[in-house]
Amino acid sequence: MQKNPTIKGIYEVCIGITETLAMIQYWQQFGYRIGQTGELTASTVKNLYGVNSNLRSIRLDRPDVDHGFIRLMAWENPTNEGLEMTSMKVLGNRWGTTLTTDVLNILNHVEDAYLAGLPITYTFPQWEIIYKTEKGRPFIDPAVGVREMMLLQPLTRQVLFQRFNYTVPEYGKINHNCTFKSSQFTHAGMVVQDDSKETLRFYEDVLGLLRTRDDDETTYESSEAARQIFDLQPGEKFRVTTFDDPRSSINWQEARSGRMYIIRFPEAMNLESYFERSRPGCLGMSLYTYRVNNIKYYFDRVKNSAATEVTDIVDNEFGEQSFSFVAPDGYFWNLVSK
Repeated sequence: MQKNPTIKGIYEVCIGITETLAMIQYWQQFGYRIGQTGELTASTVKNLYGVNSNLRSIRLDRPDVDHGFIRLMAWENPTNEGLEMTSMKVLGNRWGTTLTTDVLNILNHVEDAYLAGLPITYTFPQWEIIYKTEKGRPFIDPAVGVREMMLLQPLTRQVLFQRFNYTVPEYGKINHNCTFKSSQFTHAGMVVQDDSKETLRFYEDVLGLLRTRDDDETTYESSEAARQIFDLQPGEKFRVTTFDDPRSSINWQEARSGRMYIIRFPEAMNLESYFERSRPGCLGMSLYTYRVNNIKYYFDRVKNSAATEVTDIVDNEFGEQSFSFVAPDGYFWNLVSK
C-alpha cells in the first residue's frame, strides 16, 4: 500500500444535462454545493471529450471530503439521451452509490414521486449482509448488515445504502445537515464481461489502484437485493472486482471510499452494449474521473498501454490539465491534474 499515492479514489461522477437548476437543487438535498464553474468551446471539447458541442460545467463538491464529487456537464448539443432508466444489466452501465442514515426518508420521497407520475424506477430497501460476521440471535443480538435500494431516473442512476450496527470510518462521510443525511459517492459502478479479467489489469498495472475484492460471487439464489437491482434470472450470477484508492486496505474495516465497483457477468451471457450511451456528450451519468499528481506520468503510462482514444493533455473547463481515454474494458475515463 502506497503511503503517498499520486492517485486516490474516484474524483467525480459526471452527469450530462441540458438544464442546470433542477439538477443542482436535487443534489443539494444529498449534501452537495456549487463549487467551480467553467466553459469550453466546441473545438477544445472535441479534443478532450470527442464531442462537437460547446460545454458549460459545474462541479458540485462537499466541504469535508476530497472525492466523490459530481460534475454537471451542460451540453449545447448532446449526443444522445444516455442510459436513462435502462436495465442495470447492460455493458457500459454506470451508477453512483451513496451511504445514508435515513434510507426510509429517501424511499418516502421516491414513492411520492412515483405516485405523482414522475419517470422513476426503484427497488424497496432490501436487507443484505455485506460482510460476513458471526451470526447473531434474532431479537437478542445486533443485526449487522445494510438496507440498500436502487433509484433510476432519466438523468441519475443511484444505489443508496444504510448501515446497521457496524461502521467503516473512512468509507463515506455523512452530511447530517442535508435533507437525505447522506455521504459523497462512496463508489461508482461498471458492468463488464471478461472471464479472464485481463482487461481489468489496466487499473492495477497502469493506474496503480489497489485491488481490494476479487471474484466475490453473487447468484440469483443468494441475494434478493442483487436479484432486483441487476434483474437476475434463475441460474444467473455475477462476480465482483473492486479497485480502491491505494491508501485503502483489503481489510474491509480499513477501506476507503472512492471505490470502482465492477460487476463481471459471464461472457456466455448475452448482454446488450450501451457504451455509446455512456460517454461524454450523452445525457445522464456518462463519465468518471480521477485526480492525479504528475499528470504527464499518467499520460505516458496510459499512452503506452492497451487504452485507446487517448487525447492530448489540454486544459479542461476548470482550467485544470486533463486528458481522456477509453480503457481496455470499453469505459471512457478522464484524468484531472491536482
